[in-house]
Amino acid sequence: MSKPSIFNVLRQSQRIWAIASIHVEVNRINRLQTIIRDKFIPGDRLLYLGNILGRGENVKGTVDAILAFRRDILSRRNMFVHDIVMLRGAQEEMWQRLMQLQFSINPTEVLEWMLDQGIGSTLEAYGSSAEDAQSAIRQGPIAITRWTTKIRTAFQAAGHQEWLSSLKHAAWTSEGTVLFVNRGIDPERPLDAQADVFWWGGRSFATINTAYKGFGKIVRGFDPTAKGLAETQFTISIDGGCGRGGPLLAVCLNNEGKLINYIEV
Repeated sequence: MSKPSIFNVLRQSQRIWAIASIHVEVNRINRLQTIIRDKFIPGDRLLYLGNILGRGENVKGTVDAILAFRRDILSRRNMFVHDIVMLRGAQEEMWQRLMQLQFSINPTEVLEWMLDQGIGSTLEAYGSSAEDAQSAIRQGPIAITRWTTKIRTAFQAAGHQEWLSSLKHAAWTSEGTVLFVNRGIDPERPLDAQADVFWWGGRSFATINTAYKGFGKIVRGFDPTAKGLAETQFTISIDGGCGRGGPLLAVCLNNEGKLINYIEV
């Protein structure tokens, strides 16, 4: 299987730590990362399954916390950049698209929908607001372009643009045993044709009853129903509703997708 830039292959992994959607719960991710730090051993790999941004208030602190932990783990012997993977979730996809709002056919409708999905806290974190966006929309495309340039500049000044650009759409073990996604897949499509399904699809995730493209397990980090740890023969879902009133979850799997450890904070 080829490795396009939007995907990541985990090579020579013994165990894989996968962290569910965080949704800007900085205190929870700090506690979780402290636990993982003490349990992380040679041969381990680390994945964040998307939706690091979200509805919480400390957006910058959350992004900075995961980047600091990434540096910490990468400083260990025999760790390489491709051994730590961060996936793009719906929140990161929305933020990317918001910074291109001037190209939208109906920017008012797009903004309203994004605000309903919780993007307002991210706007405020980088020096803007829903009111600023609405004002720009009323003035037309040139004003929207000025506004998106302003938030993009603030995002870059925080040192977070490189992080956003590096996010992957999916990851898998080099043996093709386990596939990691944000929300779901369409079993009828190949991986490189999933597009937005990775973060907006997955309604029938729990009903997947056969191996997809040879993967024994598909692991996701966002569940719209936030049912916590839920495992079937071919899938594992690990979203407890962090940022929506529930705990933050993580699992440790072996290279075949078997559950070794489970953390809830």
